[in-house]
This record gives sequence, C-alpha cells and structure tokens, in this order.
Amino acid sequence: MSTGTDRTPAPASAPAPVTAQDRATCPATAVLHRVGDRWSVLLICLLAERPHGYNELDRAVADLSRRMLTRALRTLEAEGYVSRTARPESPYRVEYALTGLGESLHAAVRELGAWAAVHDRTPPAR
Repeated sequence: MSTGTDRTPAPASAPAPVTAQDRATCPATAVLHRVGDRWSVLLICLLAERPHGYNELDRAVADLSRRMLTRALRTLEAEGYVSRTARPESPYRVEYALTGLGESLHAAVRELGAWAAVHDRTPPAR
C-alpha cells in the first residue's frame, strides 16, 4: 500500500539540439574564434605592453609570416580590438595599439592564462 509520498521523478527531457544558427548568433562564438586563433592572442599580449609598429611586431614573433601578420592585424582591427594609426613621418610608419575592447579582452585572456597555469595538463617532456 502506497502512502503517496514515494514519487518517482519524471524523466528528464532531452536537451534541445544546438543549431548552426544558434552557434552563429552566440556572442561567445566570435570571441572564442579569436582566442583560439594561432596568432591573435600573442599579438594582443604584445600590444598590451605598448603600441608597436608593423616591423616591430614582425620581428617580435618567430614563425609568423608577414602575410599572416597582416591578416591577423586586419582581423583584429575589423573586430575592434586593435587600432591602426598611420604616422606621416619619413619613413612612413604604421602603429598598432589595443583599443578599450582589446584591453578588456587582454584582461580576460590573462585570467584564462592564469587558470591554465594552475590546471596545467601539459604532458611531461620525455
């Protein structure tokens, strides 16, 4: 005889599928793409120290081709993380600096880096 107090939990409903449209409109998607990009975070960290000229950035990052440097800087500028200022000097100089948005992303990247250091999963060297 049941007293009415044993209730079986209702079966959990299946999670809703995540669609391509959901991913495309999620505000985190673009940021995760930028943070996951091979060179963007490195460039953001360099520019967080101070503004740099194009050639300075080119010399500062080993294994980064000029073509990829140009592409990364254009993308960061288009997305509002980096500003580009042409200096009418002789010789002609272009300077890149973080915007306020770039500075706030750098703060989040620093926090992510600190978390990664604490939870390091790098396999030991052989």
